[in-house]
Amino acid sequence: MNKPIPVNVNCDNDNGWLTVEQARSRMCDSVNVVDGFERVAIRDSLNRILAEDVISPINVPPYDNSAMDGYAVLTSDIPSSGETTLKVTGESFAGIPFTGEVKSGETIRIMTGAKIPTGADCVIMQEQVQRDGDIISIGSGHTKNQNIRFIGEDIKQGGAALTPGKKIDAAELGLLASLGIPEVTVKRKLRVAFFSTGDELRAVGETLGEGQIYDSNRYTIYGMLKRLDVELIDMGVIPDDRQAIEDAFNTAASLADAVITSGGVSVGDADYVKETLDKLGAINFWKISMKPGKPLAFGKVNHATFIGLPGNPVSVMATFYQFALPALQRMMGQTDVEPVIVKVPCKSLLKKRPGRTDFQRGILTRNENGELVVDGAGMQASHILSGMSKANCFIILPAESGNIEAGSLVDVQPFNGLF
Repeated sequence: MNKPIPVNVNCDNDNGWLTVEQARSRMCDSVNVVDGFERVAIRDSLNRILAEDVISPINVPPYDNSAMDGYAVLTSDIPSSGETTLKVTGESFAGIPFTGEVKSGETIRIMTGAKIPTGADCVIMQEQVQRDGDIISIGSGHTKNQNIRFIGEDIKQGGAALTPGKKIDAAELGLLASLGIPEVTVKRKLRVAFFSTGDELRAVGETLGEGQIYDSNRYTIYGMLKRLDVELIDMGVIPDDRQAIEDAFNTAASLADAVITSGGVSVGDADYVKETLDKLGAINFWKISMKPGKPLAFGKVNHATFIGLPGNPVSVMATFYQFALPALQRMMGQTDVEPVIVKVPCKSLLKKRPGRTDFQRGILTRNENGELVVDGAGMQASHILSGMSKANCFIILPAESGNIEAGSLVDVQPFNGLF
């Protein structure tokens, strides 16, 4: 069931602005997971969201096996002190097990992954054994079940190996293959329509006239959505025309689960955009207590989720990462959408005024001791897109903080941990 989204509710705090956490929570709690799923080969499931439990058809491991190259013995033969000798009566390799039984006074040479022979209940690693021909000498201190991996220790037959909402990554592909599972059921891909509005915008390759600029935000949004692995509907640039804008919103909402635009989300800006949104949907125009990216619009256009990002290039990326990304991930069915935050020392002074949470662009590196450190990525103005290109993380400075002195610990959000 769709959750109601109040119209034009702007804030909870005293200054009339939402905190970053409030806005993110409202968006993620308001969106709905897409309906529909499909059955795909496991290689095609990479980066998709699992739609149902994966029940293991086998035990993993499928049999008790050795965790070491060494010798399989009976613990009753291990001396309480000093040394004893045992006779090597066979070998067990991965895929070629020893088929007999280990008896008292005997041992089997065993390799990593090989099946534990009947009778044996301990593996002594080869570095702790002296061998002379077919006789080995072992000392005390070894215990029952030492260096043995037990049947079903990792995954039990009939148990859930993976659960719905899990994003399929490389480890999950390997796990599925280890179970002999060729296909899985995943959520269908999210469909996202996006476009820019403005008479001043020109496409890449066109000649700029007086007062015109190239439409960069649409390419930035394309890149972020492409990494999210959704179905893209690029609707280009929509001119500042009432009917054209209304047609664009209607078309986008009919084709997509979510509609994303950039610019025209400040109250009073881009009159046709705001007028159309008020006519077609239930929309909040929020002021977020963050820098860059104060204005944000969120709600519904017909049945599609609408996210209106601000117009400055860096603000587009900052608000997409903090709000649009987790909301879209939640719509895709992903359960874990919390950003990865690490605390590291800052190499230099960072300038900041108290009042808003600041997402400064940073460069995360390692110092001469191999420890993570972060430094600012140059000019921090919201129109400086080259700073985002140089950066590999956000340095998140709390709303109440002022300037950050060199050497202080700061929260860092690596870009590589966002998707």
